[in-house]
Amino acid sequence: MADVSENAKVKSVLEDPSSQAIAHVYAVAYLDASGDLEEFGSFVEDVLDSSAEFNHLLTSGLMNRDESIAVIERVVGTRGSSAFVNFLRVLARHDRLALLPVILEASRLENEKRNNQQRVHVLSAQPLEDAAVERVRNRIADVFDCEPIIETASDPRLIGGLVIRVGNSVYDGSLRNRLNQLAKRMQQRSLHEIQSGRDRFSPPEGD
Repeated sequence: MADVSENAKVKSVLEDPSSQAIAHVYAVAYLDASGDLEEFGSFVEDVLDSSAEFNHLLTSGLMNRDESIAVIERVVGTRGSSAFVNFLRVLARHDRLALLPVILEASRLENEKRNNQQRVHVLSAQPLEDAAVERVRNRIADVFDCEPIIETASDPRLIGGLVIRVGNSVYDGSLRNRLNQLAKRMQQRSLHEIQSGRDRFSPPEGD
């Protein structure tokens, strides 16, 4: 029963609508303190993600603040930079260690913003060759005046073409989308022709 309640606690923290806003505050502070994103990413993805037991111990709230800081000192203190260890201490004091993955993502997004970088998600029917990715990169750079960070994925259901998402904007140039649009136009034209036929053959009012 204890494990269930502890997991629920961690899950609730990560799903809290205010978590993103809180994470952004810590992300900005970390970057302003010249925090190393590579070190941060390595700790979350190589240490926490690879050790469920240590992850649970550090982020589940089982330990009080002093105990959490003591673990940080013992495990990270002799290996990490002073800036990163201090950052973990601050998170421990404010019971925010469970937000580490969210803060990491917010830190990366904030760093990209500061460097005029923009994530671009490209979905294609088949995996794109390097030359095609480079063409997309150059086109996005010209249109949005930024340094694109291209993330690709494939979905055979698209048939052909590309779906490109830049921020909150989606540009759907897939063949599937064009076929769907064509089908809708044909359906609308058919409905219009049927209605026009009804109008022609309807008796005039009053007859």
